[in-house]
Amino acid sequence: MKNADADAEKCIIFFDGVCNLCNEWVDFLIDRSKTQNFYYSSLQGQTARRLLGQEKAEALSSVVLWKQGQVYERSTAVLQTLGMLGGGWKVFSLLGIFPQSLRDRVYEWVANHRYAWFGKRETCRLPTPEEKAFFLD
Repeated sequence: MKNADADAEKCIIFFDGVCNLCNEWVDFLIDRSKTQNFYYSSLQGQTARRLLGQEKAEALSSVVLWKQGQVYERSTAVLQTLGMLGGGWKVFSLLGIFPQSLRDRVYEWVANHRYAWFGKRETCRLPTPEEKAFFLD
C-alpha cells in the first residue's frame, strides 16, 4: 500500500466499492487522467477509516475527494475532480456557479437511486494489475 498522506501532489478518490455507478466513475477517471494524480480507495477500506474517521467513512455513501487533507463531498467532489482532469473536462467546473445546495440535491437524487438504476456488486471492486499501483486498499 502506498503512503498517500506523504504525497501532497496526489489526491484520493473514495468511492462506494459495491456501487456500479461509483466503479464506472473510477474507470472514467483512470481512463482520462493524464497525470495519474489520483489514488483510489473504497469507503469500506482501511484508508477511508483512517483519513475520514470510522464514523464518517461508514456514514458516507457518496464520492469523496481527499486533497491535501481537505475533504470534498458530493457534487463538489465531482466538480473538483473533473477540474483536476484538465483539458475540456475543466468546463464542468463551471457548474460550480450553481448553489451547492441545488447541486447536492441533484447529486443526492442520483445517489439515492444508483443501486436501482446501475446495480450493485456483491464485493468491492478489485483493480487490474495495471491499476493496482493506484489503489490503496
